[in-house]
Amino acid sequence: MFKELLLFQKKRGKLQKHKSERMVNMSSYSDLKNAEGSILKRKIKLFSVRSGLDLPLLFITLLLLVVGLIMLFSSSYPNAYFFKNGDSYYFIRSQAIWALLGIVSMLAISYVDYRYLHRLAVPILIISYVLLSIVLAMPLVNGVHRWISLGPLSFQPSEITKFAIVLSFAHFISININRMNTFRYGVLPYAFLIASTALLLFLEPHISCLIIVVLLAGGMLYIGGIKLRWFGLVLLIALAIVAYVVLFTDKLTYANGRVKGWLDPFSPDCGADTWQTRQGLYAIGSGGLFGLGLGKSRQKYLYIPEPYNDFIFSVVCEELGFIRALLILVLFAMLVWRGIIISMKAKDRFGTLLGIGLTAQVGLQVILNIFVVTNTMPNTGISLPFFSYGGTSLVMLLTQIGIVLSISRSSKLEKT
Repeated sequence: MFKELLLFQKKRGKLQKHKSERMVNMSSYSDLKNAEGSILKRKIKLFSVRSGLDLPLLFITLLLLVVGLIMLFSSSYPNAYFFKNGDSYYFIRSQAIWALLGIVSMLAISYVDYRYLHRLAVPILIISYVLLSIVLAMPLVNGVHRWISLGPLSFQPSEITKFAIVLSFAHFISININRMNTFRYGVLPYAFLIASTALLLFLEPHISCLIIVVLLAGGMLYIGGIKLRWFGLVLLIALAIVAYVVLFTDKLTYANGRVKGWLDPFSPDCGADTWQTRQGLYAIGSGGLFGLGLGKSRQKYLYIPEPYNDFIFSVVCEELGFIRALLILVLFAMLVWRGIIISMKAKDRFGTLLGIGLTAQVGLQVILNIFVVTNTMPNTGISLPFFSYGGTSLVMLLTQIGIVLSISRSSKLEKT
């Protein structure tokens, strides 16, 4: 009897052990399934539109792009019909193709962690120097070396240079953030980068890009914590170089007419030097508050030279009027504001500097373009982002917005 009871207790113990092991295995299996489910959900979230992309910035960008394409077609079809064998859609067709490529690039890079750009900063900077050197050997176009032609396609290396400077400065400043108050780490390397880039741009010459690069570099150094006294030293050196170029070389003689025309654009002595500025001012004045109506500009009919380029904003004012043109500028201001907000929420210094630099480039180009079109500053040939004709510029701008969207996505994912 005792032996039977002992065997019964032993079998019961085995059954309970087997049951508990089965329960543990089932619990582990359940935990595993839940873990797999959470990983799957995380992957789905990573590749969904709602995965942290800043939708306000995305919508503002797309809205500006659509309005820009509409105004480009309106301002370009007279020139396209007259100079491109009756093909009124020549410029808008090309720009639309570049816009689609830019949108694909923007969305694709927005899902790439922006911190990978740390590794690419120096290679991209080297590539920009190589391209700026190659372009000097290219044939002159309108008296300048600015385009590299690859068969039917051509691009401006200066557009890549703007991005390379912002990226490289964000990279080096974030690495040396605790030593930016020293001359060796906070001034010397950046002064070399600015001086070498400025020299290559000056030899093209591409003064407008040079101005943008210097302003962007100075702003990023200020945010990076450089001492203000170094700005005074750099300013004195820059003024000395400009004085030497003006007094002892003939590199800026072409700009003398532009400066005189800026001071008095309606002077009969200026002639062709201020023709574009005068026609642009006529267009702005003709638009009034509410404009002549979309497509009804008169100055675009071969009065404004290439109205689809740097002076496209004058056509915008003529057709849409002051109020609607002001709304477009408000959209640009919202884009810059949103980009800065996103950058300030970045998880690292590199993201903050990179986002602010890329956003500031858009804002600077808008301000300088409006200043040129309204004759607030001499004509330097600065394009209006998302509006002016140019495939390289458009693709680079949209790609850079994609990087800012990547910063927003990374920040929100890390919070969750």
